[in-house]
Amino acid sequence: MFPLARRYANILATDGIIRGLIGPRETARLWDRHLLNCAVVADLVPRQATLLDIGSGAGLPGIVLAMLLPEVQVTLLEPMARRVEFLDECRAALGLRNVTVRRGRAEEVRGQVRAEVVTARAVAPLDRLAGLAIPLVQPGGMVLALKGQRAAAEADAAGPVLRSLGVSDVAVLRAGVGKIAPPATVVRLIAGAQPTGAAKSARQVGARTGRRARPRGADGKAARTPR
Repeated sequence: MFPLARRYANILATDGIIRGLIGPRETARLWDRHLLNCAVVADLVPRQATLLDIGSGAGLPGIVLAMLLPEVQVTLLEPMARRVEFLDECRAALGLRNVTVRRGRAEEVRGQVRAEVVTARAVAPLDRLAGLAIPLVQPGGMVLALKGQRAAAEADAAGPVLRSLGVSDVAVLRAGVGKIAPPATVVRLIAGAQPTGAAKSARQVGARTGRRARPRGADGKAARTPR
């Protein structure tokens, strides 16, 4: 795994920067801020699942998860042609037989693509992201959204939208505790039965709810919030 990851890191640090997929300042922190931050999400993905990475960009987290989970079938969904070309080249260079690259937007592939797990990193605020992702998740499947320090606040604010989408559970998880510092913050949404109005949800704006979603560990247990 490590030689493959090192090869991918080298692609990001060279072609990724030249082609504008990664900023020049990111080279020094490719491993801790990007690769390892994505890698710990693998602990949350069921084995032998189907996974759809929306707005895949440079392949984060989709390519990283595909390298770590060869038994998982990964589809990288990206609307921009130059990024799709880059992803295709990465797939070939890394020999990832479990990866398919598809050009398109999440809202364009509804009814065509569904997966047990949908991942996203730096795509959109949670209320809008949920409206894009939940229609692509199989019933009972999950969305894993890599978020920052405001993850719990986003989850609170998105409450009405999530309920309208039939989300049955929302958890703010810390992935990689004891492995990386700081751990990755992931909002996990479990998809339930989808309401008829789900297609409209991408344009909805969530209102803040009174209950705050507390961060949890990767095991789903509530974690203490540092004072």
